[in-house]
Formats: sequence, structure tokens, C-alpha cells
Amino acid sequence: MAKCFAPTAANVSDALSDSPSDAGEDWRLSYNHAATTNGESMENPSELLSESESKDRFTNWVAICVAVLAAFMAVTKIKDDNIVQAMLLAKSDSVDTWSEYQSKRIKQHLLELGLDQTIALRDTATKQTSATLDGQLKRYESEIAHYQKDEGELQKKAREYDAQYDALNYRDDQFDLSDAALSTSIAMLAVTALTKKKWLLWMSLVIGVFGVVMGTAGLAGLRIHPGWLTKMLS
Repeated sequence: MAKCFAPTAANVSDALSDSPSDAGEDWRLSYNHAATTNGESMENPSELLSESESKDRFTNWVAICVAVLAAFMAVTKIKDDNIVQAMLLAKSDSVDTWSEYQSKRIKQHLLELGLDQTIALRDTATKQTSATLDGQLKRYESEIAHYQKDEGELQKKAREYDAQYDALNYRDDQFDLSDAALSTSIAMLAVTALTKKKWLLWMSLVIGVFGVVMGTAGLAGLRIHPGWLTKMLS
């Protein structure tokens, strides 16, 4: 036969001490302790999100700067390659022209020697031989005058080629400085993206602006040429 147990005062007291409210309180205390222990990991989510967005914006700006500088560098590189080809052509034309000038100078010198010998022979020759030598002298003098005229034109032409080469080399120096500055700036921006240092960003941008200025001067033919820097790097 089943036995029925009536609740006693002691049983009721024990049941109240183990009530859900006490268990909930214990859980909250454990949670607060864990939150306090993990301190930094339980920061305000809005602050973490704001910091993450700030870093993303910084990285995006760095990426944009790299893209712009790289695109500008590609344009100046194409122009610089064309200028180098024009420099090689101008130098080749200059060398050929000076070689032709030297050749004519040698021929003129030989004609002058022949002229001097003919003059010496005429002074000791008979009248009949002197007439022949006079014709030879006129031929020498005519050819010498012709060579002198050609030499003047060749010398002028060669100097024009030299001036053209110097002008192209002036612009090539500008593009070389631009290429060096832009390459340095892009490398510094790559480090900036990793370190997130603002001072490094500004330094790289200053160098990049210098590279853009020199590249623009080379494209537009502006007279911007830091000779001391060019000599130091050459």
C-alpha cells in the first residue's frame, strides 16, 4: 500500500534555498566574473567596429595612392622609352655627321699638301710646264673651297644633333628622377599599409608628389631640373 509523505517545515526550507532565483543569481555572478577576466575581449562592440572601419579607410586610401602613382609611372615610362630611342638616333646621326666632317677635313688637308707642292714645282718649272701647273692649282683651290663649304654645313648639322641630344637627355633626367621617386613612394606605401603609420604615409606622399612633379615636367617640357641631384645619381 503506497505511503504518503506530508511536507515538513525542514523540507520546505531546503526547497526554498535551492530555488531558481538563487541558481540564476549564481549564473550571473559567474558570467560577470568571466567578463571581468576577459576584459579587453568584452569591449564595447561599437568601438571595435569603429576602429575596424577606420583601419579599412586608411588601407583604402593607401591602395588608391598606390594605384594612381603606378598609373602615372606607367605613362612616364612609355614617354621615357621613346625619348631614349630618340636620344640614340640623335647620337648616331651626330657621330655619323662628325665622321663625315673628319673625312672631308682629311681630304682637304691632302689637297692643301698637293697645292703647296704644285706651287713649289711651278716656281722651278719652265713656262710650258708652268701653264699646266697653273691649271692644277686652280683645280686644287676649287676643290678646297668646295670641301670648306661642305665642312661648315656638316659642322653645323652635327652641332644641331648634339643640341638635340642634350635637350632629350635633359628630359630623360627628369623622367629618371620621377621613376626613382615614384618607386620609392610606392615601396613606402606598401610598408604603410602594414604598419598603419600616418607619418610614413605623409612622407611617402611627399616623395610621390616630387615624382609626379618631375614626371609632369618631363611630359610638358618644363625647365625643372635639380642638377645637383642628377649629378649625385649619375
